Amino acid sequence: MKSKRLFKIIGACTVCTCLCAPLSNAQHFHGWRGAGRDGIYHETGLLKTWAENGPQLLWETLDAGKGYSSPVVAGDRLYITGLNDDNDREVFSAYTLDGKQLYRTTCGSPWNDSYIESRTTPTIVGDRAYVVSGMGEVACIAVADGKIIWTVNGEKEFARKQGNWGTSESPLVYDNKVFYTPGGDKTAMVALDAATGKTVWESKPFNEFSAYVSPLLINHKGKRQIVGMTSGHVFGVNPDNGNIEWAFDDFGGDRTPENGGKISTNTPLFKDGRIFVCNGYNDASFMLELNDDATSVKLLWRNSELDTHIGGFVLVNGIIYGSNWINNGNGNWVAVDWNTGETRYENTWTGGKSKGSIIAADNMLYCYDERRGTVGLVNPDPEKFDVVSEFRITKGEGPHWAHPVIHNGTLYVRHGSALMAYKIK
Repeated sequence: MKSKRLFKIIGACTVCTCLCAPLSNAQHFHGWRGAGRDGIYHETGLLKTWAENGPQLLWETLDAGKGYSSPVVAGDRLYITGLNDDNDREVFSAYTLDGKQLYRTTCGSPWNDSYIESRTTPTIVGDRAYVVSGMGEVACIAVADGKIIWTVNGEKEFARKQGNWGTSESPLVYDNKVFYTPGGDKTAMVALDAATGKTVWESKPFNEFSAYVSPLLINHKGKRQIVGMTSGHVFGVNPDNGNIEWAFDDFGGDRTPENGGKISTNTPLFKDGRIFVCNGYNDASFMLELNDDATSVKLLWRNSELDTHIGGFVLVNGIIYGSNWINNGNGNWVAVDWNTGETRYENTWTGGKSKGSIIAADNMLYCYDERRGTVGLVNPDPEKFDVVSEFRITKGEGPHWAHPVIHNGTLYVRHGSALMAYKIK
């Protein structure tokens, strides 16, 4: 259904958050793509249409620092990462919910090659935040005042092996542990003590580059497991001891570990024992099914139309919605049946708009075009890309790669150093 060409890319993903004191096995955290890392925001009573110029702008700020990461709201504050004024250090900032910056703390080193902007979306758990820099430094930060509690250099400690676009991962926090995926020849994934940063376990390696993917915690028939990715594998890890309990490497497409591996950037979706994996550059998306004790997977179906670049995807009413990759600057919007893998539509967003990021709330889709900066309110119709309302982001700089966020009836949109808050309820 589409003609594609292989271009040089960037895997600019996002990242996540962490910790509370004391921590428990059932931690509630705020971070990357919502509570389930699935792009679903569980709010109701949101507007079903917007005014011609978009929803009401509540506030905006231009001092977030350059970045592709998303903001996170926890309690009465908003947290975000970016670059400092000299663009040579990553910073973690806290804001009031009316847009006033409370502090800015240096938290790591940006990626030193192409696209240096921050990627990591903070993970907030209780009174602490966790971030990972573009150079693979994991940091634990006190959210009250921005004080650094501990840092771990992933490159030095775990022989991190990263691809062309640096580390783009939001750490996962569970059971007093912070999970991070350095890749390489020493280990694939590690667990750090959330209070001290000390190593709890290291998994076996796949001898591959790390992906640009934030790991996902799942619960399958009462068993907890972490789904992670490297450049050539998607795999399941026991969070207690780091044992890799299954792995799958038949991604499809024409990129193999020998020629650089897959350029994986999107956190998989999980529901009812099924794991949906989807990434760009003509790699077919596919659905895996776990066995009862989560020790093996089987392939259920593949789909060649939906190969999302860096914008994520959502599952709404049995349909997967997202955008695909035609080239680095262009893509269409696609709907795929969760059960069968059938493509329900592949549509162009009219008016020169392209692929982008997607989230969902209150049975509506929120799509953010990465080329022109248009934000669209879309009806989740499985037969067509049905844009109800749209407006354009004009502040900020660079590609529109940050994923939007919804919290308490407010839509937050980040574009480079600009951060905007809109009333959508």
